[in-house]
Amino acid sequence: LSVCSKLCYAIGGAPNQVAGSAASFFLQIYLLDIAHITPFHASLVLFVGKASGAVTDPVAGFFISKSRWTKIGRLMPWVLACTPFTIVSYFFLWYLPPFASGRVAWYLTFHCLFQALTTLFQVPYSALTMFLSTDQKDRDSATAYRMTMEMLGTLIGAALQGQIVASAHVSPHCTVNPSGNTTDFWHGTTSIPDTSDPLSHQVIYMIAAGVIAGVYLLGIVVLFLGVRERDDPYALKSDRAIPFCKGLALTMKHGPYVKLTASFLLISTAVQLEQGNFVLFCTHAAGLRNHFQYLVVTILVSAVLSVPFWQKFLQRFGKKCAACGISWMIPFAVMLVTIPNLILAYFVAFISGLSIAASLLLPWSMLPDVVDNFRLQNPHGKGHETIFYSSYVFFTKMSAGIGLGISAAGLEFTGYKPGICRQSDDVILTLKLLIGAVPAILILLGLFILLFYPITEESRKETKLALEELR
Repeated sequence: LSVCSKLCYAIGGAPNQVAGSAASFFLQIYLLDIAHITPFHASLVLFVGKASGAVTDPVAGFFISKSRWTKIGRLMPWVLACTPFTIVSYFFLWYLPPFASGRVAWYLTFHCLFQALTTLFQVPYSALTMFLSTDQKDRDSATAYRMTMEMLGTLIGAALQGQIVASAHVSPHCTVNPSGNTTDFWHGTTSIPDTSDPLSHQVIYMIAAGVIAGVYLLGIVVLFLGVRERDDPYALKSDRAIPFCKGLALTMKHGPYVKLTASFLLISTAVQLEQGNFVLFCTHAAGLRNHFQYLVVTILVSAVLSVPFWQKFLQRFGKKCAACGISWMIPFAVMLVTIPNLILAYFVAFISGLSIAASLLLPWSMLPDVVDNFRLQNPHGKGHETIFYSSYVFFTKMSAGIGLGISAAGLEFTGYKPGICRQSDDVILTLKLLIGAVPAILILLGLFILLFYPITEESRKETKLALEELR
């Protein structure tokens, strides 16, 4: 593969991450503090939206596996067809409707649409890795390019959104503790609610949505013009496509795939909890209201810069060994929760970026090895690649949706009140648990399961030789 092809493929994945990053970091606080819906309804929007995206994954895999080859490939038409609808749904996700009574239904509808449409993009785009080249090193290299650009996209999304909308969450009333004229009646601490106009904040969010929609369109154009999809290089003309239901049953029995999915299901949930609650934690629990956008950028710059390091690391020491880097964030996140300090917060943000980069690069680098292993055991079937990728995305999205839904419901249970300067001690404790203890437990469980993942560097080489013989 040429560097140009790898770069164009990587750029194509960035827009999804730009939009997804903005939603991951800011949608929960937007729903609570700008749209003024209750934490319970916010948890409903977040969970049902993620669940709808997850349910779309096997559906997308089913229909894509039935698709016929066209002049531009079998997967590329799906990527192109869903893009304009994805942009529209994302734009309206950040629109504040004039009616207050139906806002929950509005955000539920467009979040479900956005998640479902991004799935229709993500499944064929990620499966495209298998149809760029037959060489494992080429695919690993393309995956590294892709993850670098996706992390850069995550950085761009969070930075754009953070810098544009920061003024909507920095209230001058919350930086000064008044002498005692106003008291919050629900927990008796001295503070003044933020009464600034939500419509002016809404305009800021709409500008951010428009900018990110433009980035989305640009990335897809580059992908289409710069990448050529190849047909299945291993299949004979007599080979038949594996029926979707049979293929799904086979993947669920495939040991390496089950262990890989179970491990990163837990790890991705931990990362989603960190992303979804980080801005709320900085704003309400750590006293870093004026710094959250810079901390988010620090996390993502660290992640972008460390992807090439992790790629070199896994090439030299193996992919399972590189997974140890995911655990680096645990002690530092616990330190931030117990000692909320500005300098420590930036250090934690840097270390978290290193761990997040490893958690995002590794599963997408290991999944092609699992697909190759399955191919070797089922040499006369084809079309199973989209089944693997769609079911993997299904499980990770479902777990993330459950995690975010539970976290928002926890805030509702502990009495989160939107638009005030000082939350109750129960809310602050909940945010600390969601940033520190819960992700730590999930990451440790995920890494424990990964110890039993059977594909080693030696078995990868054996599989490569066997597939070359088959081809």
